[in-house]
Amino acid sequence: MTIHFEYSKPQVIQALRYHFITRPEIRIMLILVNVFAAASILLYALGKVTAVAFLVSSFLWVMLMVSFWFIMPGLVYRRSETFQHAFSMRFEKDDFTLAHERGERSWPWSSLAEFKESPNFFHLYFDTRSFFLVPKSGCKDSDEVQELRHLLRDNIKK
Repeated sequence: MTIHFEYSKPQVIQALRYHFITRPEIRIMLILVNVFAAASILLYALGKVTAVAFLVSSFLWVMLMVSFWFIMPGLVYRRSETFQHAFSMRFEKDDFTLAHERGERSWPWSSLAEFKESPNFFHLYFDTRSFFLVPKSGCKDSDEVQELRHLLRDNIKK
């Protein structure tokens, strides 16, 4: 199976948001910050903290959300040259190959630790921080997306 694709900036930004939000350490931090924000609202309503303390905690909450939703995905997108190229990706029995105008590289299926699926992409993880986004738009139709999904499930052992 071979697919051809280019990246769409809005879709890549959304996929990077998905990546960050699914990281366990970020998810735990977001939960703790939301609990902290809820506690600060409650304590302010009960008159236990001043308005300044409530505003500072609200500002920290907003900055954290903005950084995970806008700043981090934007930085990764701008720093990565990968998203500016057109690619071909060939999936075979023993390996998969990524190619573009500068050359190609193959990896055995065993080099992938896991894959995740978001609305527009398959996220192929080599390790917890190194991954490659494969756009579903590279597939001809929904049947080919389904075939690729099964191929990934069969070859990537969790």
